[in-house]
Amino acid sequence: MKDIEVKVHDEDLEKALKVLKKKIQNDGLFKRLRLKKYYEKPNELKRRKMREARRRQRIADSKRRSFRK
Repeated sequence: MKDIEVKVHDEDLEKALKVLKKKIQNDGLFKRLRLKKYYEKPNELKRRKMREARRRQRIADSKRRSFRK
């Protein structure tokens, strides 16, 4: 895990919280925490991983197609 650090300027906590949430979301921490909240059967884990891989591949393919045009 990476260390996530946010500096607060001029005691602006609202902005610092917003930046922190964005960094956590980009890091994928929220997603990992949500997945770890409940036990996931091995076959469900495998199906989810395959589904995510297909999604990533579909996105990469669409980017390649749009780049060729």
